[in-house]
Amino acid sequence: MPIAAIFGLVAVVGLVVGGLSVVVVRSSEAHPGMALRLAGPRQVKVGELLDAEPSGRAIRVSGRVRCPDPLDTGDGEKLVAFHRDVDVRIAGRWRSVERLRETRSFDLWDHNGSIPVDPSQAAEPLVTIPKVWRGSAGVLEEPHASAVARLQERYGSVEAARAVTRTVAITDRLLIVGRPVRDQAGTVRLEPPSGGYLLTNLELSDAMRILAGRSRRGATGGVIGIALAVVLVSIGLVGALASLILGA
Repeated sequence: MPIAAIFGLVAVVGLVVGGLSVVVVRSSEAHPGMALRLAGPRQVKVGELLDAEPSGRAIRVSGRVRCPDPLDTGDGEKLVAFHRDVDVRIAGRWRSVERLRETRSFDLWDHNGSIPVDPSQAAEPLVTIPKVWRGSAGVLEEPHASAVARLQERYGSVEAARAVTRTVAITDRLLIVGRPVRDQAGTVRLEPPSGGYLLTNLELSDAMRILAGRSRRGATGGVIGIALAVVLVSIGLVGALASLILGA
């Protein structure tokens, strides 16, 4: 077998490994990229951020919430972010019925200062402990019932329903990954990095467990598999190209 063909086979094996690894990561509901972005930056308090010269690189800032006009849920809970997703499963696939996003801008503060944050610019999902409901689609009321009926007419019978709710309360202590910059007035601000703020109301170790999904071993194995796939595909393509050029 020509050497170029052998290297081509290595690249194909890498693609297969990568595809299977992506399936494993998705099935575990893990977010490895978000975990790296949250854990990677240096952590500072709000006051330390305001006193330092901004580097423009992402940083993880800790502080508490202060909001004069929070969302009122009606049960005494005051929120600055409320995310709810209602889905139904049809033919083995989850389809969206509702995607509700309500937020209030707030100040992230400590005793040495504060910075404004707009949670509508946060990356999703919010890294919080979700409230999950699963059950029959028959118990869903309007406007969800009408949306389910339309999906059922188009795709077939509904197998199950779920609702996932994530919230951030005014009593929470937060970790936020953002990019500190100094504006024209000389004020340090925390801008959302590419993809949005990373926002969690959990300790970092607990946030990592949430982002690992339902199976930490599965997520870890999937990430390792993706890395291995990248190596195999790179070796295969480079080797095949070099073999063709050299006439091997």
